[in-house]
Amino acid sequence: MNNFWIKNGRFTVQAVVIMILLPPVIGLVCLCLGRMNVPVKDVVSSIAAIFTGDSDNAQNYSIVVNLRLPRVIMAIIVGAGLSCAGASFQCLFSNPLATPDILGVASGTSVGAILAIILSRSMLETQLIALVFGLAAVWVTIKVAGDNESGSMVFLVLAGTIISSLFNALGSLLKYTADPQSKLPQITYWLMGSFTSASYSRIIVGCPLIIAGIIVIYLLRWKLNILSLSEDEARSSGIDIKKIRLVFIIASTVITASVVSMCGQVGWIGLLIPHSARLIVGSNNRYVIPLCISLGAAFMILIDTLSRTISAIELPLSILTAIIGAPVFISLLRKNRSNLR
Repeated sequence: MNNFWIKNGRFTVQAVVIMILLPPVIGLVCLCLGRMNVPVKDVVSSIAAIFTGDSDNAQNYSIVVNLRLPRVIMAIIVGAGLSCAGASFQCLFSNPLATPDILGVASGTSVGAILAIILSRSMLETQLIALVFGLAAVWVTIKVAGDNESGSMVFLVLAGTIISSLFNALGSLLKYTADPQSKLPQITYWLMGSFTSASYSRIIVGCPLIIAGIIVIYLLRWKLNILSLSEDEARSSGIDIKKIRLVFIIASTVITASVVSMCGQVGWIGLLIPHSARLIVGSNNRYVIPLCISLGAAFMILIDTLSRTISAIELPLSILTAIIGAPVFISLLRKNRSNLR
């Protein structure tokens, strides 16, 4: 398999082509699908009309450009971001079960969103408040962990668990006080994750931070190989371990907080995609991170398309990711049982 993907220490041409084309091709197909199917040529002409201003069919243009295209763009960025953050944390904490919300960022972001919904803030204000709370939760986690050189990563994980539990309790308290007729259903649906409210304004607010985090992780991906070594081996490499760890933590945290603030909690992507990428190209993060970006984006588009087409009522993303992700992950574990011993 690696001969197809990697040759002479680099991705093969066909591998690069597949990784580049996979998300947009799947995105184009999924733009055609929905309550009302749109032919591929009409989808292409509708997208072209964005630049030319000449739309032959106003209905198709509205469906493709105003409703489905923002969801596809958000799915690409969210899937790529969560996959990168998951791969980063799994190497950073030397834990194959590490997820992007390991430091309490998802719990903190959720509390901010719940508070904003209770206060009847706009969707954009909800996104900003949630983002601030998520970043604040990780800041508290880092402060609680302190500066313990001998076991800082262990303390950081424990602090993340504590802060996550604390913010989960605060979130439950806020839900308990919410209006059960109007606010509570809105909060519950938001927490399960959805791209229903996807819009270009939400993308403009949240996605630049996700893209920035992806770029940082991508450019420094070779250093993840060093951080996955033992403490003594990593220090002997000559790089500033503490500083590099902090950079990856900040990048992954910003990604996760921005994702949760835009579309709620989306599970399994940050756990499943990195393992799938390692199964294809091995454990070298020089190859894992680029493949995670492509696979994560493509998988998230498929999940979102299923969520809005599989039934008359749109299903929350977290339900589908769990239903699909759990069996796939079990299959990956069975194939890699010998590597995990």
